[in-house]
Amino acid sequence: MPENISRRRSAFLVGGLLSAALAASSLAWSQQSPVTPAAVPSAMLDSSKAATSQAAFLRAWTVFDSPRCKNCHPAGDAPLQGDDSHVHIQNVKRGADGKGLYGMKCHTCHQDANLAGANMPPGNPKWSLPPAKMKMVIQGETAGQFCRQLKDPAKNGNRSLPQIMEHVSQDDLVGWGWNPGDGRTLPPLNRPDFVAAMQQWVDNGAACPQ
Repeated sequence: MPENISRRRSAFLVGGLLSAALAASSLAWSQQSPVTPAAVPSAMLDSSKAATSQAAFLRAWTVFDSPRCKNCHPAGDAPLQGDDSHVHIQNVKRGADGKGLYGMKCHTCHQDANLAGANMPPGNPKWSLPPAKMKMVIQGETAGQFCRQLKDPAKNGNRSLPQIMEHVSQDDLVGWGWNPGDGRTLPPLNRPDFVAAMQQWVDNGAACPQ
């Protein structure tokens, strides 16, 4: 057999074997299960959701920790006031129901609506602190500490997560924070963005920051 014909036959045989190997490899790859979210380990999914939830709460925390929320959620029994969150003048105290003590009741100065003028007494029909048995403290707390308080039925008025969402999104006293009267700064997020952050926190498992 001429040498050049033998070489061509050898090349043809090698090429055929290579093509067959590539075809077999392609078939094997196509038969593998595609990577889907269901194939991702549940621990990884849970970790991702927890991180999303924690980040959402940290956004919402900027509102909770602002003077508009913190001033009515003090660590002690005296409300705070002003953008610098100083202790309320006139020795005002919480009282058992959160509405003041003895003759210093909240409604003495705080009417159903804000009084006109810069830094005049703000108002709302439900103006008060949380009651003494359920203080829901923000002042001095970390985001994680407050988050755990907020989820604890013994400390949040026996509210479920949906009820917490209803409270932050619809309660008109909470809404006062975005209508605080002249001379007071607004929270760093508007209310729709705050509610959206809270909803994302809930939807992803209500995980608390560490």
